[in-house]
Amino acid sequence: MQGKILIVDAIATNRIILKVKLRKVYYDVSYATSMQEAIAVVREELPGLVISAFSLPDGSAAELCHVLATDQATDHIPVIAIGQQEDAEARMAALEVGVRDVFSQPVDETLLMGRVRSLIRAHNTTAEWRMREDTCRALGLAEPETGFEEQCRCVLVSSDTPQLQKFAMHLRPVLRAKLTLSSAATLMAEVTSDALPDVFVLVLPENASAAVEDLRLISTLRANASARHTGVIVLQTAPDAGLGAQALDLGADDLMAHGFDAAELSLRIKAVMRRKRMGEQLRASVRTGLQAAVFDPLTGVYNRRYAMPHLARICEHADRTGRTFAVMLADLDHFKRINDVYGHSSGDAVLVEVANRLRRTLRSSDMVARVGGEEFLVIMPAADLAEARKAALRLCGDISSTPFIVPGSATPIAVTVSIGMAIGGGDTGEHDLQTSDGQTLLEEADSALYAAKGRGRNQVNLGRPAA
Repeated sequence: MQGKILIVDAIATNRIILKVKLRKVYYDVSYATSMQEAIAVVREELPGLVISAFSLPDGSAAELCHVLATDQATDHIPVIAIGQQEDAEARMAALEVGVRDVFSQPVDETLLMGRVRSLIRAHNTTAEWRMREDTCRALGLAEPETGFEEQCRCVLVSSDTPQLQKFAMHLRPVLRAKLTLSSAATLMAEVTSDALPDVFVLVLPENASAAVEDLRLISTLRANASARHTGVIVLQTAPDAGLGAQALDLGADDLMAHGFDAAELSLRIKAVMRRKRMGEQLRASVRTGLQAAVFDPLTGVYNRRYAMPHLARICEHADRTGRTFAVMLADLDHFKRINDVYGHSSGDAVLVEVANRLRRTLRSSDMVARVGGEEFLVIMPAADLAEARKAALRLCGDISSTPFIVPGSATPIAVTVSIGMAIGGGDTGEHDLQTSDGQTLLEEADSALYAAKGRGRNQVNLGRPAA
């Protein structure tokens, strides 16, 4: 399943129709018929998204969002509201308390699914960073939380300069921000790491082909090392559900699909800015808290001290959500011979490069740790057996395909790695085992690694529960 979604609606027909649409694209769907029931379900299941009817028997989607936002365990779960008819005043009230978007019936399925994909993706990334910060707190290494300044830096981007000037004139009275104007053609040349804005607002032209061309800027921003965490809001001057969904799929943080409104855009800019700065604080907390104590000083990857509590939290998360995850032990083949023949400085160079290749090959949410002399632990959250097997084979190939340059040899030397793997959480395979104990999974991965070594090395072997 791609993620867990809670539908909150007292009307059974609405729940069934939305459930069919979501399950068709492999989301795990649960229900609630009232606000109080929804609060209980959210606290128990921690879904990745809540889609709520605007009006509920005992409250509203806005009230539900407010309650979730006051609980640290649920404050990061996004809420979408669906109303029976367009109501500008109610829409603004919902956005003010943190509802991510408001749709009115009939809902455009293309745009709704684009928004769902975007929010689930962002939630998964945030949840992984929060889990890592929780691990830091358990070790007593996290930074104290800080407040966020209201002042933000925002850039309006469009090829229509007179239109931007008009938008800026209406926006400045309702938004406390340093507001500048730019064009899609010149923006990247103007972006510097020393003066990055908090939010870009990309205003799409009415012409569809020109709008598609401007959307490429989102991919460019997300690929830029300095700007990839900057917030991006896309504002459509002409409604187009397909373009809106495409913008969200490309990485836009938010979308205004029905034209410019200064008050609404101001709310969305502030919300994106807050989420951006919260993300910055999460990443900074992890970096600062772990640098001194939980990174391996040679390779720069995590060490055992971090890896074990993190594995325990991954196991706890799997117990709550039912999602599977992978644990791998990767051990360099004949590493002692490298040290003996080429010297320990060459062995160290090999370890550093192996760690670099592991990090480059894996997903950003995966964790790599050096847990022994030449042994690395890989944890892949929210990964099934097929994904984990593919990743492990790719790791083996990336290590063996390119020889290593080391100081003790005039020519590059060949290095291979053997990998033992175990799958935890959820339904782990044919035997329907619910394995989510970290120590047990490590023992299974270690046994699988031993078997891989016995079968000739440079290969992947699966532990028994995943066989």
